[in-house]
Amino acid sequence: MKLQRKNRVRALAVGALAVSGALALTACGSDDTSASGGTGTSAAPAGIKCEGKGKLRASGSSAQKNAMDVWVQNYAGACKDTEINYQPTGSGAGITTFLQGQTAFAGSDSALKPEEVAKSQKICKGGQAINLPMVGGPIAVGYNVPGVDNLVLDAPTLAKIFDSQITNWNDAAIKKLNPGASLPDLKIQAFHRSDDSGTTDNFTKYLKGAAPDAWKHEPAKTWEGKGGQAASGSAGVSSQVKQTSGAISYFELSYATAGKIPTVKINTGAKAPVDATVDNASKAIAEAKQIGKGDDLALQLNYATKAEGAYPITLVTYEIACDKGNKAATLPATKSFLTYIAGKDGQAALKDLGYAPLPTEIADKVRKTVATLA
Repeated sequence: MKLQRKNRVRALAVGALAVSGALALTACGSDDTSASGGTGTSAAPAGIKCEGKGKLRASGSSAQKNAMDVWVQNYAGACKDTEINYQPTGSGAGITTFLQGQTAFAGSDSALKPEEVAKSQKICKGGQAINLPMVGGPIAVGYNVPGVDNLVLDAPTLAKIFDSQITNWNDAAIKKLNPGASLPDLKIQAFHRSDDSGTTDNFTKYLKGAAPDAWKHEPAKTWEGKGGQAASGSAGVSSQVKQTSGAISYFELSYATAGKIPTVKINTGAKAPVDATVDNASKAIAEAKQIGKGDDLALQLNYATKAEGAYPITLVTYEIACDKGNKAATLPATKSFLTYIAGKDGQAALKDLGYAPLPTEIADKVRKTVATLA
């Protein structure tokens, strides 16, 4: 990024937002994790309190990559003694690396499974891993169909498309949902994630929850649908949609926005089809229930919502950390960074990037829980 080091942190945030579109199409972590300002435990601009020194390694969800790029840039601008290195390797890979003790925290678009929590006790000495919700937002269904810029689909039709039961864009089911569209006689190129992905997990939870008769597979991070083509990461599948005529895939709204990829409106049974927008996703996330116990803040989303204006294909990305047993060398910086991104200033950067900030009540719980990490 072409940001001058003399700029203050708020200027960094503006610059980072301006180039987020370019970042969305890359598959690596933030390139600029060098230090630039702030020291010790002094308070810095943008709600950042610098604590700890050295390098903080983390990896996981590619869904939150664009948010992490901005957060890391701002934190680096405030805290010269700490380097945050986040690699968007995918939720599954991020959890695996965390459970191997190689990272301070992981990003995951799905809450940990019971067996993963059990495994975490080996690295979280005296404790276990917990789920800290941090990023919310819609999973957009992007498409590339020549001559069609306003496409409506419902859950059963999407399920059949991604399970190779509907294979052409002028299929009767698609025509019925789009009576005014000029649908071409064109083969559908459905792309899914090749890597273990929390986005896949959430997308298939939606298909299973809203269209159980059409989607027979169990929700999972690993793709279970029949046929289709695969690409790695959100950047990979969105890039394939951008360049492939007839393509369709699922990825976070920020990738659609950055790539100028049109997105499907979802017929949920409400009065009008629902757009993939941050505000519409927030309406769906507001219905989420906390199912985690104690300091675990895992949420349960309602994928079959029919509330007016509620976009049903949403996800919440969690930061996975040990409640106890964190490494002493990285604990101060971990708490400092997680406190910042869950704070008012960290969350304020999300909406312009295509993410939904956490509801105030949840964000407050996250910050209180981060403060107790040991």
